[in-house]
Amino acid sequence: MNSNRHDVLKAWIAAILWLILIAIESSALLSARNTSRVLYPLLHFLFGLDWERFDYWHFYIRKSGHVVGYGMLSFLLFRAWRATLPAMDDTTWTLRWTTIAILGTAVVASLDEWHQSFIPSRTGRWQDVVLDTCAGVVAQLLIFLWWMWRRKRAVRRGSLSSISG
Repeated sequence: MNSNRHDVLKAWIAAILWLILIAIESSALLSARNTSRVLYPLLHFLFGLDWERFDYWHFYIRKSGHVVGYGMLSFLLFRAWRATLPAMDDTTWTLRWTTIAILGTAVVASLDEWHQSFIPSRTGRWQDVVLDTCAGVVAQLLIFLWWMWRRKRAVRRGSLSSISG
């Protein structure tokens, strides 16, 4: 297997493993009731949270999980599409990869919430699809900003070396 095909395979394996993790998290195993069984005793022990305050924080912990999980999915999809559909000029960022990654994140989020609507201990909420998709957009924005920063730094180095050389 040549290195290009190897890179494509590695990128897609990472994205697929993350999708499997999302599917597991979407099951009854990680419903709010089940995560509270683990988190409440831990947070009560560490911070002395009573149930009412825990319930408030539990909501935000779970929503943070959405943001981290779908932000990472968006990043991994970007990486996989970048390896699969290389740019002509060997660039490290294109709008095409970003768009496909965001759309993929939105599709997975929609399917995940639809799946959860059939599980009695879960709920499928359109608001979570919006949250997950926004997390994907933010991840892509961070990738773009990182790319711009690296590009600006490379230009500065190039102009500094031409001045000093």
